[in-house]
Amino acid sequence: MSSFDSLKAKYQPVIDLAKASNVRIEHLHEDAQTGKLVLSGAAPSERIVNRVWNKIKEIDSAYPDLSCQLTMDGSLPEPVRTHTVVAGDSLWKIAKTHLGEGGRYPEIIAANPGKLVDANSVIHPGDVLVVPDAD
Repeated sequence: MSSFDSLKAKYQPVIDLAKASNVRIEHLHEDAQTGKLVLSGAAPSERIVNRVWNKIKEIDSAYPDLSCQLTMDGSLPEPVRTHTVVAGDSLWKIAKTHLGEGGRYPEIIAANPGKLVDANSVIHPGDVLVVPDAD
């Protein structure tokens, strides 16, 4: 396995998160002089840039083998996460699954103003709800 392949494998969770977060990756290569993996591109927001950096630090807190430069480009769309309701679902259950706490169900209501009014709103199997990010 080449040095580039091993670096790419090490940081693959970062690359996957970037792609899932609508980051436009402009460069992904190994710098011939430093041997570092170079990742550069543009993210939809500062929140996304921070999420990518948090993932980098989770993999290697010193990241001596990576050079990452991300700018913000507000024209890029923020990623939207959805949940398709199945039989037995409730707003509480969906919040518990996606946000970590059932008590955060009001955030799901707020993210779906055209579909949900309050905690008494009825959901049906097949309904597609926008789910906000857990962070």
